[in-house]
Amino acid sequence: MHTYRLEILTIVAIAAFCMVFLYTSSISRDTAFAGTDSIAAAKISGSSGTSPEKIQPLIPQWVPPSGEIESTLFGLQAAIGGGFIGGVFGYWIGQKKNG
Repeated sequence: MHTYRLEILTIVAIAAFCMVFLYTSSISRDTAFAGTDSIAAAKISGSSGTSPEKIQPLIPQWVPPSGEIESTLFGLQAAIGGGFIGGVFGYWIGQKKNG
């Protein structure tokens, strides 16, 4: 007898993610998309009275010299993360087949 606990949990997690995504995307149809950095700067400037341009980050950040380098680094990060996740799932499947 096969239990479907993992499959049901996965379906529930995907459904919850989809519901949260659809809810948050339906809330603000009239506003432009803004990243978390600009939203946080606006909140801080609203409560402290300083302009968002004068707010300095706590940790200095490196800015890539071009958009191509930025997208390459993003793709590299995604590939490393995908390889790690695939390796973990592959290890689990191997352990399940051998054990």
